Amino acid sequence: MAWNEPGGNRNDNDPWGTGGGRRGNDQGPPDLDEALKKGLDKLNKMLGGKGGKSGGSGSGGGSAGGFGAILALAGILVAGYIVFQSFYTVDEQERAVVLRFGEYHTTENPGLRFKVPLIDSVSKVRVTNVRTAESSGQMLTQDENLVTVDLQVQYRVSNARDYVLNVRDSNQALAFATDSALRHEVGSATLDAVLTEGRVELAVNVEQRLQNFLKQYGAGLEVVRVNVESTQPPQAVQDAFREVQRAREDEQRLKEEAETYRNKVVPEARGQAQRMIEEAAAYKAQVVERANGETARYLDLLAVYEGSPEVTRNRMYLQAMENVLASSSKVLVDTKSGNNMMYLPLDRLTRSSAGAAAGRNESAGDAGSMTGQVDLQSLTDQVMRELRNRQSTNSRVGR
Repeated sequence: MAWNEPGGNRNDNDPWGTGGGRRGNDQGPPDLDEALKKGLDKLNKMLGGKGGKSGGSGSGGGSAGGFGAILALAGILVAGYIVFQSFYTVDEQERAVVLRFGEYHTTENPGLRFKVPLIDSVSKVRVTNVRTAESSGQMLTQDENLVTVDLQVQYRVSNARDYVLNVRDSNQALAFATDSALRHEVGSATLDAVLTEGRVELAVNVEQRLQNFLKQYGAGLEVVRVNVESTQPPQAVQDAFREVQRAREDEQRLKEEAETYRNKVVPEARGQAQRMIEEAAAYKAQVVERANGETARYLDLLAVYEGSPEVTRNRMYLQAMENVLASSSKVLVDTKSGNNMMYLPLDRLTRSSAGAAAGRNESAGDAGSMTGQVDLQSLTDQVMRELRNRQSTNSRVGR
């Protein structure tokens, strides 16, 4: 039968050790003090002590055993705490600076590490994170104008030992160094440069100077980048500066338009100049070649002239007269009967015949197809009449 089975039987197998001392069939929880005492007795026996006895001497031995058990338990807890505090973990993004008795000992890399409890102190520093610090202030430029500059600095820890030991507050040191570098560079530049195209150069100069300051301080920080977010004149004169800025933009636009016009006109002028040079060179070559040809022709003609001067002279005369009279509207006829030369004004006859034909064409619109034949016939008749008159006149003069 189970010890906790209900019934009126006496059960001496009560695990709480109540035995028959409990009244009746009471199955309630044991007394807490009594359970704690029994547990301490068992722990004392495990540690080599004696278990508690009933009576006076037994009570004294139980108290001593309980005190020893408490000490043993405290020792176990202390030992566990020491073991727990002896190991620590360094993350991949961190470096651990170990101080032994307050003096620098080593810098630990990522992994599970050991330290001497109560002797070593560990400071973990994140070295891969890029941090951001901002700076803003109003300062004087080289030309004694006020300007407000907003600056952003991106940095990271480059040396964990210097970051922990050399500077008490690295962030404050960075802020002071940033302000100093910014004021130095702004004080060395003009207002126009800070507000316009000099902002990029300002950021580069501040970054270099700030890095030099941090290196001199030994702060263990490395500047990644410096960004000049905004540069503005004082609030009271911002409208005037905007007008100046718009005037500069107009000036730049006009310069670009002038440059565009220049890029269009100058190549055209150069092309025309080159064309004129090439035409002049071609004309020069033409003249030179023509002169060479004339010289060669003259030399050949000289050789022929030396062989038969009279024939060559007459031929040259006829060629020269042919060239001269080819562009003339006059017609000259040489007569073999005498020295008189008969002149026929064919140009005038042609113009008069053309005028008469035009008048007839205007008056008789349908006779246009016969105009050419009538003009030719009338011109022939006029020429024949003129020749007869000239011949009769010459014959009378001869008699």
